[in-house]
Amino acid sequence: MKEEIRNFIAETAFSDPSVIKDDTLIFDEGIFDSMGLLGLINFIESEYNIVTEDNDLQEENFGSVERIVCFIQKKLAA
Repeated sequence: MKEEIRNFIAETAFSDPSVIKDDTLIFDEGIFDSMGLLGLINFIESEYNIVTEDNDLQEENFGSVERIVCFIQKKLAA
């Protein structure tokens, strides 16, 4: 799951996946912006068949690959 997410982020941001670590803060580092987040949400919803609610849109859920994986796992477990 981490590699899929890392690759999506890298492809969307035209970045090298090797520079995106599990704990890289993708917004603070300028890798992603709000448009990237929208694409990421669409990717997550279609890949993992989950629904992202408005109250889910917090940096703690989408700030890094690790946080995104935790968010997806939490949604899948619910």
